[in-house]
Amino acid sequence: MPKQGGFLQLLIFSMEVDDMARMECKCGELLSNSMAPNDIELWVYTDKEWDAILENDTIETWKIPLPVYDVWKCPKCERVYVFEDGSDKAVKIYSLES
Repeated sequence: MPKQGGFLQLLIFSMEVDDMARMECKCGELLSNSMAPNDIELWVYTDKEWDAILENDTIETWKIPLPVYDVWKCPKCERVYVFEDGSDKAVKIYSLES
């Protein structure tokens, strides 16, 4: 995944999912976020976004803002889908080269 100006923080939280969704990966694997926690949906923050969250003296998990992008990873082929807020169509798809 290309990086510009900082590292990405990949975090997986055990949170209840309000909007359950499912889709079929290009490899044929069915992806779903209906179970919480799950290994499909990743919570991704840029380094700057995470620093802003950590500016507080204590981290209260219910006050952590939702990430800008919704990121899903296929457990079979490890393809990564990036969705913008409110969109059900991936804006970027990353796959392994080898």
